[in-house]
Amino acid sequence: MSNTYVKLYVQAVFAVKYRNSLIKESFRKKLFAVIGNLINETGCKTIIVNGVEDHVHCFFTLKSTLSLSDVMKSVKAKSSKWINENGFLEERFEWQRGFGGFSYNQSSVDKVYKYIENQKEHHKNQTFKEEYLQLLKKFEVDYDENYLFEDLTQD
Repeated sequence: MSNTYVKLYVQAVFAVKYRNSLIKESFRKKLFAVIGNLINETGCKTIIVNGVEDHVHCFFTLKSTLSLSDVMKSVKAKSSKWINENGFLEERFEWQRGFGGFSYNQSSVDKVYKYIENQKEHHKNQTFKEEYLQLLKKFEVDYDENYLFEDLTQD
């Protein structure tokens, strides 16, 4: 074959360090736009970025020459720098280490988009931890509950 043709749909989920509620309404939309642009800068294509005060969902197509880890490392580093440099918070902002990554097929795109779009409503009934555990179980991801989330006692 003379060329590479790939379409990989990925949802990445990551949280504020200690799951603190630091993504304030006042800059949330700007942050999600920045994250979307950072994803696009890697050569991936953002479909939607949304979340609530303690975590973010990114849905995008992954460029075939990149690893999901490299994309997330860049996005998280540059977006936390953007938050800190723009003085949105009185304290230093950091993302939790790691992320969740989940793949989807073409027929699921609309459903995943709507799910991410409705995060505010969704989290009136379910915590981030409950949501994240549900995703891990749905995708049959092996995990150790001891290392699932950072907490203040681990630093």
